[in-house]
Amino acid sequence: MADEQWREEDYSQLRDLRVSLDQVGEDGEGRGDGGGDGGSGFSLCLWLYLSSSARPSSMILRQMTSENEGEVPFLALSEQNKLMLFPLMFLHKEAPSTGSSFTWTDMPHISSKIEFPLEKWVHVGCEVATHHMRLHIDGKLVGEEPVTLLTNKHHYRDNFKRINFVGNDGKLDGYVYHAQVLPISASITDQFVKDPPVKLSLDSSGISDGVEECGDGVWSIVGGKASCRRNFSLDVVLLNAFGRTVNKEMEIVASLVYADNGTPVEKTRDDAEAPLLTSYDGLEHPSTDRPVTLLRGCATFKLKISQLSSKSDNRLFRVCFRTMHAQRYPFLEAYSHPIHCISRNRSNRPLALGKRLASTRVLLDEIQSLKGNDGSRVIHDTYGDDRFRIPNQSVLRCNTPSKHSKLEHDSSPSAIDANGILEKDEMSLKTSLEVRSNNFEGTDSAPSDSESTDARNYESRWTKEAMNPISDAIMFKYCLEGTNERLMLLKEMITSACDEDITNFAEQVSLYAGCSHHQYQILISKRLLQEGADTWNSITQNNCHVLWKDAVPEIDKRFRNTAHSNRGLSGEDLEVLRGIAGCGDHLGREEFDRMWYWLYPVAFSLSNEQINTMWACISPKWIEGLITREEAENALKGPRGLQRPGTFVLRFPTSRSWPHPDAGSLVVTYVAADSTLHHKLLSFDYRKKDTSPLQELLLEEPELSHLGRVSRQGHAASQS
Repeated sequence: MADEQWREEDYSQLRDLRVSLDQVGEDGEGRGDGGGDGGSGFSLCLWLYLSSSARPSSMILRQMTSENEGEVPFLALSEQNKLMLFPLMFLHKEAPSTGSSFTWTDMPHISSKIEFPLEKWVHVGCEVATHHMRLHIDGKLVGEEPVTLLTNKHHYRDNFKRINFVGNDGKLDGYVYHAQVLPISASITDQFVKDPPVKLSLDSSGISDGVEECGDGVWSIVGGKASCRRNFSLDVVLLNAFGRTVNKEMEIVASLVYADNGTPVEKTRDDAEAPLLTSYDGLEHPSTDRPVTLLRGCATFKLKISQLSSKSDNRLFRVCFRTMHAQRYPFLEAYSHPIHCISRNRSNRPLALGKRLASTRVLLDEIQSLKGNDGSRVIHDTYGDDRFRIPNQSVLRCNTPSKHSKLEHDSSPSAIDANGILEKDEMSLKTSLEVRSNNFEGTDSAPSDSESTDARNYESRWTKEAMNPISDAIMFKYCLEGTNERLMLLKEMITSACDEDITNFAEQVSLYAGCSHHQYQILISKRLLQEGADTWNSITQNNCHVLWKDAVPEIDKRFRNTAHSNRGLSGEDLEVLRGIAGCGDHLGREEFDRMWYWLYPVAFSLSNEQINTMWACISPKWIEGLITREEAENALKGPRGLQRPGTFVLRFPTSRSWPHPDAGSLVVTYVAADSTLHHKLLSFDYRKKDTSPLQELLLEEPELSHLGRVSRQGHAASQS
């Protein structure tokens, strides 16, 4: 992690910016640390953050003198929201004037090729010389134009001192960081990579318990009375403009606001509880009274909502995170997805009548393994469950089952022991594919898309034979707590419980939670933790930290071994892993574990024969790699909008880590018939026999017709 400091004085509102060119020296160069080469001119560098309210045809910086207060543009947004750079008055013949009747687009200028991004820090470099001008965005040259010198060298030196660059006077909501005039010989790329600004963000990989995502990205959270509301956890991170965590202590406070206008949600009456609560030392407090300090750039909030959307005219909420600074900056605020807060009885999804959960041994008979020639057993296949319910696509309802498709095959028995080792029978592999749970992602939580909160009715079906020495209290706690608490319970349990106890515990959790995928996560726990510890010890050689670049070879080796694949991790894959770990150049045990709990289930899934075949396939590349949701969505967006309906890409969700029941699952992101993006989880059932390749099964789905090809650099997807 970078050890960077927050300096509030380096940030200013765009309307308050004023840069004088009297800093330009006698030789026509701006004063700075770099040496000159005898050239004439200067460079203006600044980081620019424009809010979502920015409108096309807006001026960003204007040229002014003491005699001239007119609107002479220097930097502006075009009608297409592209950045435009104009010649300098008193220096260039082509420069605009205050009395000009021409529109900006008719004046000589340099324009970027793409729209200027909003709500994001962008580095802008303007190189102004006597005979040319250049525009740089994020360190890259995007445009260059020749210009004509208006007057002789002696006069323009004096004219430089008359010119000021002034920010838009309140008509454009924006912020500036580290604006400076430099010698024209200074490297703009060097300025880009040095000392970037920061931004507070919600960590999507840390979204966990009590959050269920419905259609259009709306979250459904159970709230209301103290006896009913559920905990949910959200992580916020302080990142620099390059997405790296910044090691800076700040106090962050959470509050509940309305999603439509950002105004605070007020208490319904004076004696009512605060709308948003946080837990501290076992007690609930108003979240605004208990700020959380960022440690190493990260903070975790455990929250509850006491106010239902039904008590607020069915309006949606958001959780707002912001710093405790007196001056509020939008880049130091982060917001959750829109939230529909519901009561517990509306969150339950009914189970289909007559459905019976398979016992642990039946589940174990559905998992394939491969025995090595040396007698050692290696992980080979994944799990299956055909009981999933699909939430309705409505923004406000998550409990109505919707249509889903199944492609079925036959079975081959196999077994998995509590060490996470799979043993393969000699019978044929059986596979079925189910596409489920649209827009499931965004939660690393319970319930999962394969769970039902009503499954607790299975409690009455327990028998004495199903009980085991692990106490009922531990089992109840595991089912009702969130992913982080389950992880801690499993780590403690693995150290003392025998394999049989763990197997019986997995069965009871499955019966109570109504999701056999919990069994899979519990049964691989011992192997996952042991291999994780071995990998860490091999990397660090008893050190507390290691350079990320030194850890990469061993991580890649272990990934290949677990996945049974010659295809390793690409540079882009490793950057995704580093983002999941939340580390910078140095990797600690905490960051390693966070990465390992996500990577191991993915590698384990890739050991499945059919997924492994797709992973190994290069032409076409069915699975590009470890891509994020944002990369997948960008891949399906062309220059004129979304790709044609049916275009899809496959990915592993970065928000699902062990022991979440959906950890290691495959997701298909695709363009639906209504030209919107959808995300569905794929599950596999090995009880049915079919020799059809998984690629064919995917293309038989009515909603999937064209495999998209992902470019990790340009995020462009073509169709195959």
